[in-house]
Amino acid sequence: MNRLAVNLRRLRKGRGWTQQELAGKANVPQSSIHYIERGVRNPRVSTVEKLAVALGVDIVELLREWPADRPGR
Repeated sequence: MNRLAVNLRRLRKGRGWTQQELAGKANVPQSSIHYIERGVRNPRVSTVEKLAVALGVDIVELLREWPADRPGR
């Protein structure tokens, strides 16, 4: 799974939000969040920006690799 998918799910669930709640806060279709979290689609930069704003994080937080994401750790 890609970094964006893992980070988006981690941040969303950390706030206790459903995909539908995040979609409403970011003003994007819920299906987009579903596909992004499954790693099926790569979103536009503008969508990633909306998600970052809704989650209250810098866009880098959605794209960075966390140590736990690395194989063998």
